Amino acid sequence: MFSFILVVTIISFFLIVYHHLLYPLLLRFIKGHSEKSVQPMKRRYQTSSMDSELPTITVVVPAYNEAEYIADKIQNLAIMDYPTDKLKCIIACDGCTDRTYDIAMHTANLPECQDLSIEIRNYSENRGKVAVLNELMLDVNTELVALSDTSAILSWDALLVCAEHFKDKRVGVVNGEYRLLKPGSEGEEKYWDYQKKIKLCEASMGSSIGSHGAFYMVRAALMECLPSDTINDDFVIPMRIVGLGYKAVYEPEIRSLELDETSQDLEEGRRQRIGAGNIQQLLRLKHLLLPRYKGVAFNFFSGKALRTVMPFVLLVSLIGSAYLSTQFLFLVLFLSQLAVYGGCYMVHMRKVTIKFRLFNYIYYIVQGYTLSLLGMLRYIKTCIIPFRKAESNGPTNIFKVLRSNCSGFLFRYNPSAVRILKRLFDIFFSLVLGSVALPLIPFIIIAIKLDSKGPIFYSQTRIGYASKHKTLLFDMIKFRTMYQNAEKNSGAVWATKNDSRITTIGSVLRKIRFDEIPQLYNVLVGDMSLVGPRPERPGFYSKLESEIPYFADRTYGVMPGITGLAQVNQGYDTSIDDVRSKVGFDHSYALSLMSVSSWLKNDISILFKTIFVMLLGRGQ
Repeated sequence: MFSFILVVTIISFFLIVYHHLLYPLLLRFIKGHSEKSVQPMKRRYQTSSMDSELPTITVVVPAYNEAEYIADKIQNLAIMDYPTDKLKCIIACDGCTDRTYDIAMHTANLPECQDLSIEIRNYSENRGKVAVLNELMLDVNTELVALSDTSAILSWDALLVCAEHFKDKRVGVVNGEYRLLKPGSEGEEKYWDYQKKIKLCEASMGSSIGSHGAFYMVRAALMECLPSDTINDDFVIPMRIVGLGYKAVYEPEIRSLELDETSQDLEEGRRQRIGAGNIQQLLRLKHLLLPRYKGVAFNFFSGKALRTVMPFVLLVSLIGSAYLSTQFLFLVLFLSQLAVYGGCYMVHMRKVTIKFRLFNYIYYIVQGYTLSLLGMLRYIKTCIIPFRKAESNGPTNIFKVLRSNCSGFLFRYNPSAVRILKRLFDIFFSLVLGSVALPLIPFIIIAIKLDSKGPIFYSQTRIGYASKHKTLLFDMIKFRTMYQNAEKNSGAVWATKNDSRITTIGSVLRKIRFDEIPQLYNVLVGDMSLVGPRPERPGFYSKLESEIPYFADRTYGVMPGITGLAQVNQGYDTSIDDVRSKVGFDHSYALSLMSVSSWLKNDISILFKTIFVMLLGRGQ
């Protein structure tokens, strides 16, 4: 097992370094000198005798609630330097609920747009971009078709430059440079600069990988209908054409400027969608990894494929280095990763800006991989358990829903995909954390024995998982932190500040929560989870259930945990009021188990917060 984990961990670190450092350097070495951009004919908005040689083009612009940008887009298309009799534009309003269609019609009738051959279609129902494209392509009768986002403004000679490239019969796709008018962060700006250089190098090896929806052009005859569930159409369309043996050119002289300012919420949603699309396209275009595609296969594997699986590779490297941390090198690697991820998490939670540029770039990458991972997990979950839209019957009392465990709560709020993945998550991380803690255990044992008389471990009966037919009891194991027989006379009571029952070493162990290390055994055998509601003692249970509404529902269908949302936000219980305020946290956590993405996001957040609680000694 040790040798296997060592090899897998080393491979994961190599892939991380290869994808982010070695591959870009190798591309630059292979590319050598940049290819010169093509020089299109100089029409300068004047009729030319060479116009007859230009191909016919249809520009397709799908639009959904784009009232803010649709006028600028149409005016931008109207000033494109291309013969009017060879250019057609189609604006497809896909079930817009704002004034997109009205503004588009008004703009198209302005004097400056009179020469533009434009068709504005207004669909009453929103069907999605893929459905609209599939329908529109049936009506395209030009040689070339350009696809462009509403919020992207194109350079005036973009169509002429594309036409020049398509003189080469081997070219099937032409891509332009993507720029942001207002980057959401310095990291985002640097990322797109990096992508520009990568795409230039990829194109020199045969084809650039994928396109950006802001603008790209293809040969119309090569376009095929897309499956209705296609997510990243701007990657699938060009790569299908590349798969037919055509080149995809990247031309930096074609510029598309994104007007839409990136907001945090929209960016998170977009990157999750891209993550889901990445795994979908990797599965559907896996044939491009075959050796017969030569440079395309190399670029596809080293770029897009590795970028897709990189969140999983990063997790493997973190877990593997934790398991191997008894060796100095892997201990350094493990702590370095924790420092980076912890720093990124703190920046994310506190919404602060760091002046250190390199860290901003790292934060943008880590955030991207995290969102991509969530998107991929949502896609996997959707493939396993098809999503069904919930029907609303008016306001619902959430506690009433939780209380209705007997009528199916377990299955509605804790689906099988979450239960299975959560259990695997618990087993894996309890083994890793146990391995990391293993070197500390002998010192803890010695300290406990020297500090006071009594056993090393303390076993206490707790109430565990509750279902329709039964509620489980289990013996929770901890390092002993109190004097022997501390509750012999008093019975079960809550711990208090400066509690005289707690030993000197016990006080230290409680503050850094090392007294809970043995509970990893409870997790392994299935008594507990790493994250969940805190299991309560039977001696307190009946009183708490009678005085706190819905207290017993906390563990209906939810495994109790070593740490949890309530624990990291509040700490140890010292009174019934503390328990009362925790119930809301516990029910909130139960709701996060409705989907794989919300569960994983919540559990990772809680585990990181637990680490900070331990480091800051905020235990009791």
